[in-house]
Amino acid sequence: MRRTVVGVATGGLFLLGFASVARAQSLPNGVAAGDVDQTSAVLWARSTALGEIVFEYTAHSSFIGARTITAKVTDPSVPIKVDAGPLMPNTTYFYRATDAEGATAEGTFRTPAAVGFHGLRFGVSGDWRGELRPYPSISNMVERDLDFFAALGDTVYADVPSLDFPEPQAQSLEDFRIKHNEVYSERYGMNTWADIRASTAIYVTLDDHEVTNDFAGGAPPESDPRFADTGTYINETDLFHNGLQAFQEYNPVRDEYYGHTGDPRTAGKRKLYRFRRFGQDAAMMMLDARSFRDEGLPELVEPPGSLEFRRYEEASFDPYRTMLGAVQLEELMDDLLFAEREGITWKFVLVPEPIQNLGPILASDRFEGYAHERTELLSFIDDHDLHNVVFVAADIHGTVVNDLSYQLRAGGRQIRTSMLEITTGSVAYAAPFGPTTMTYAPPVISDWYDRLDQEGQNNLLRVVGNFMLSLYGYPPIGLQGGRVDARLLDGGYVAVNTYGWTEFEIDAATQCLTVTTYGIDWYTPEEMEFRPDPILRRTPRVVSRFNVNPRGDFGTASSSATDVGGHCPRPTPCGVLGTVNLGALTMMLSLQFLVRRRILQRKRYVRLATSAFGAQPRSRGLPAQAGLRPAVYGWSGEELSVLSARFNGLDRNEGQPTEAHSGSPLKRADPGGIRHPVHQS
Repeated sequence: MRRTVVGVATGGLFLLGFASVARAQSLPNGVAAGDVDQTSAVLWARSTALGEIVFEYTAHSSFIGARTITAKVTDPSVPIKVDAGPLMPNTTYFYRATDAEGATAEGTFRTPAAVGFHGLRFGVSGDWRGELRPYPSISNMVERDLDFFAALGDTVYADVPSLDFPEPQAQSLEDFRIKHNEVYSERYGMNTWADIRASTAIYVTLDDHEVTNDFAGGAPPESDPRFADTGTYINETDLFHNGLQAFQEYNPVRDEYYGHTGDPRTAGKRKLYRFRRFGQDAAMMMLDARSFRDEGLPELVEPPGSLEFRRYEEASFDPYRTMLGAVQLEELMDDLLFAEREGITWKFVLVPEPIQNLGPILASDRFEGYAHERTELLSFIDDHDLHNVVFVAADIHGTVVNDLSYQLRAGGRQIRTSMLEITTGSVAYAAPFGPTTMTYAPPVISDWYDRLDQEGQNNLLRVVGNFMLSLYGYPPIGLQGGRVDARLLDGGYVAVNTYGWTEFEIDAATQCLTVTTYGIDWYTPEEMEFRPDPILRRTPRVVSRFNVNPRGDFGTASSSATDVGGHCPRPTPCGVLGTVNLGALTMMLSLQFLVRRRILQRKRYVRLATSAFGAQPRSRGLPAQAGLRPAVYGWSGEELSVLSARFNGLDRNEGQPTEAHSGSPLKRADPGGIRHPVHQS
């Protein structure tokens, strides 16, 4: 049973019965509870008052019979964490922290159920910068009464200047602490993160910007000049340790470590992988995709069929390269099997970077750049017929929903599965995926994009994205035409022009999964600094909503998703591009005209950096997203002729293998022909 939250909106704040409106000055970041399992939780607070801090926790809101834990504050910049337990499963707990000055902050959380169908509601997002706080994009999260919230990395941008730390890169432990304190501090009388972290259980993992952009923890330090040569791997350097320690300190996370794994890149290192069970409704597996990965491949700038493309694809299938590390991959597979044996309906795999196919361009930092391990994981799930596996990712600063496919070797055909992925966020990163992409587009496309409303912009990006995906034989964006039994309820499967978060809700009786993405219009740091009032009044709205019927049996051997009353409404048939309205159709026809015109103008492959796009992205008042290289967005005449031909028969051919993915094996690339990646800050 869900607890009742009574509140009233006043000046942008949601006033809770269990949270203090006027946060005590000596507890500036509030309180939090995290790493919650069925019998324990980590309680967290940061006090600027030296001396004792007392934590109390109980299952009674009156705090009658509360148990206490006392700790000591010796450094006001270092938060305090304590372990609370033993606790009871499926129970709401209340807790508070009182520091040496007598300041008190309260919070609540709910422990997961051990067995049974109880329903579940949780939120996920990632990616927020300190200068964009206080984050109105997530201001409705408390009132949604979540069972937990999961943060999928980039919880600070240590490599981007901000108000409290205007330097381009944090270096010392104190630098990183300043960055973390900034995002969890009040601004304009609001502290949205403090309200959220006091209202529910928190799970969190890191991505790259907790340390620095696109780093690879399992690579040697000499491969990246930003790291001093102080260890065998980047995850043994001072910069990595400082970033990771501050992350651990400012989040309610237990200090767990791997033992003797037989792999020096993981042995004795911090363990962020988490598995949590929520009765029969769901299991959550949260990954660390950054600390142990091999260095990325050089970015691809050539089209399908080119020698560079084939070498890139072959290199991505190198069986000795890893993103997760062998021990973490094995844990994930074991936990997926366990969840299936236990009759748990939904298996959520939470990972910072997308695992869906978005195209080899700019894929080196995603799972596509580690294709062998990606195929190993997805084929394992497919071969063992594990039901209802949902991947949830962040990092790309927008929502893109897709079913998952994989290939068994470089050049092989795409095998579609019943798995799906939802990317979410950003909470606040200027600019989102859509506007950032348009800074690299030719004027005729970007000007067209600017004249559209948000729905039209999302549709345009989906259509253009599907063109690009079809080049590589990938299925189109969305859940139509595949093995996922889904129905789109609001918006679309692409929402890349807002800041926000995504909610997942499982119905206790039917096990129907409803996925809702909330968003607000995005804003810049300058707007938040000089014109904050209109931004603070923005309230999150639904920008995408769909539901999914569970596949297979759950509950009992004779009870399945299709024979339990009240299951999700059956999906209505729709074309390969989903529900196409007149506006989308007009865009498709117009884009076809533009494609054909460019074919007449250009007759050979050229790179974007030396062609119509120019060497640098056009300035439209938007900051370019770190890591994007304009050269990879070039469209040549021959490539566009292929796109145009496929566009004419898109409803018949999209998602089918092209000649480049005919399934015939490719010769293995000459290792000498693969360049070492160049890391850029």
